[in-house]
Amino acid sequence: MTAGPFAVSTLLEAVLQLGPLAVIGALYARRVHTLAAAGHAPAAWRRASFYGGLAMMLAALTGLDTLSQELLYAHMVEHLLLGDVAALLIVLGVTGPVLAPILRIGLFDRLRVLAHPALAFPLWAIDLYVWHLPVFYEAALRHAGVHALEHAMFLAFGVNMWMCLLGPLPAPSWFTNLGRLLYVVAVRLAGAILGNVFLWSGTVFYSFYEHADRAHGIAPVADQNIAGAIMMVEEALLTLGLFCWLFLRAARESEQRQELLEYARAHGLELSEARAARAVAAGRASELRERLRAGAGSPPQG
Repeated sequence: MTAGPFAVSTLLEAVLQLGPLAVIGALYARRVHTLAAAGHAPAAWRRASFYGGLAMMLAALTGLDTLSQELLYAHMVEHLLLGDVAALLIVLGVTGPVLAPILRIGLFDRLRVLAHPALAFPLWAIDLYVWHLPVFYEAALRHAGVHALEHAMFLAFGVNMWMCLLGPLPAPSWFTNLGRLLYVVAVRLAGAILGNVFLWSGTVFYSFYEHADRAHGIAPVADQNIAGAIMMVEEALLTLGLFCWLFLRAARESEQRQELLEYARAHGLELSEARAARAVAAGRASELRERLRAGAGSPPQG
């Protein structure tokens, strides 16, 4: 008995999407093992976050992929899990030492420029909007290779978008907490605009779903409106979480900066507010404190 075209397409799509997922998981586990042997393994919560991101991708691709071929709102959930939630968890799971072997490769080191906030946001937004144009969206639904490419780009540009906000790569000096706040607002606004288009439009964008919608007892425009509502709710929850994170980050950085300045004053050491702020923003408050401690313990210069 020969496999039909749909079965072959499904198998091809599974290989194209789940194969790289397994490779990424294996490479991460190997790197973590190497770092653990040297005493530099990522924290347990970071490892859990990374593997949680992979699990999220696996759940989206295996649990929703068939239904996403029939209902637009299921496809929207799949895309949000891949491009937003899984990408966020993966970024939280990486550290500088984890990325070090990759960044030693010349091509990937040069690609770090794409994680600059001024590039990461527009690249993510362009990717989001272009793939939701009917010609590309329906091509992904009809062709396994295009569908795999769509998912890969959602994940890649999602990871890149989160990397400059939450990742270990150095950020430009102007990307302070205020800059991060504006970045979050810009990202969420771009997503909210698309969500509103789906939520309030009375025009069906994708004819591909019309037959399947009727089979599921839902009008095509209602399916589309539900997809927009799901996107809006996910955007709101994620934005709220990011605002809380920024508030806590700002409070923690203010406390660390003040502790460094008070330590320097108590030991008669020179430390400007600007230097303390730079160290804290770069996550190097403990390193600066150690330098200050070493300086406080040094004999006076005669």
